Amino acid sequence: MNHLFSPYQFKGLELKNRVVMPPMCQYSVENKDGIATDWHYLHYVSRAVGGAGFIIIEMTDVEPDGRISDYDLGLWSDEQIPALARIVEACHKYGAKVGIQIAHAGRKAEDTAEPVAPSAIPFDKDWKTPRALTTSEVKGMVEKFRQAVQRAVKAGFDAIEIHGAHGYLIHQFHSPLTNQRDDEYGKDLTKFGREIIEAAKAEMPDDMPLIMRISAKEYVDGGYGINESIQFAKHFQDAGVDMFHISSGGEGPFGDSDKPGTHAAYQVPLAREIKASLDIPVIAVGRLEDPILANAVIGNEDADLVAIGRGMLRNPYWTLEAAAALKQEITVPKQYTTGF
Repeated sequence: MNHLFSPYQFKGLELKNRVVMPPMCQYSVENKDGIATDWHYLHYVSRAVGGAGFIIIEMTDVEPDGRISDYDLGLWSDEQIPALARIVEACHKYGAKVGIQIAHAGRKAEDTAEPVAPSAIPFDKDWKTPRALTTSEVKGMVEKFRQAVQRAVKAGFDAIEIHGAHGYLIHQFHSPLTNQRDDEYGKDLTKFGREIIEAAKAEMPDDMPLIMRISAKEYVDGGYGINESIQFAKHFQDAGVDMFHISSGGEGPFGDSDKPGTHAAYQVPLAREIKASLDIPVIAVGRLEDPILANAVIGNEDADLVAIGRGMLRNPYWTLEAAAALKQEITVPKQYTTGF
């Protein structure tokens, strides 16, 4: 039976355990040029030293106006490749594999003068009203994603994650709440996401997995639920997604009828349903920092990998601590063996 510290292999991705550090924005690019800094290097490499099997670099944007804030990472320029390659190389040295999340914030780009979106609908009354992209601009956006993935491959990443969750641009296109277009990208809500997936796959080695993060449930009034997300995820799977990273929400203010849970593992049932319905590997995330709980998610076959977010922000050595708690053998850096 598999457990949290069982090895995992999918296509060319070989992981020493099932622990994932999910993408979490650091808002730490002081020069506002999208280039990773010493902070990013220390932040990610310390989690590799701490035993994580798979690290996914935070939301990295395909153009300057696609950032949540001007302090975010980018991959719109070749100048941004070396700093990311340095992180990947160092994480590999300590046995971790590394992915990167490629994204565009769409209407949730806070620092740009004029955010863009599928339709001119603001997040709420306190946010800027975005400009609706023209059809040709949408096609140009697909090309920007392609070029960013090409740069990520050059940087040496082991996997690519496309961000289709949390109310950012791809999510905005496949949600009927935010896509009210009358062109080809409105008539088929999955078209934008599928074209990005196909463009990404064209740039990736055949054995490199393409992961997609989705919000499997919305929490606004009239938002979609698990049945709808299974349907659009199937279209994305057919386009080339190899694995889904299952989150929820982020598309707007919470409605009166539904709100996200606050209990541990509240999103695991969503991951379980996507995994079973599509017969595809999934990453579960959301309040899973208790090692016994994280281990159970794997042992019960609810998910293939478990992402530990806030727990790993608090403790870069969460994985080593979890192994000790679960009495599992793990390679501890020789400098730290007396602590374990």
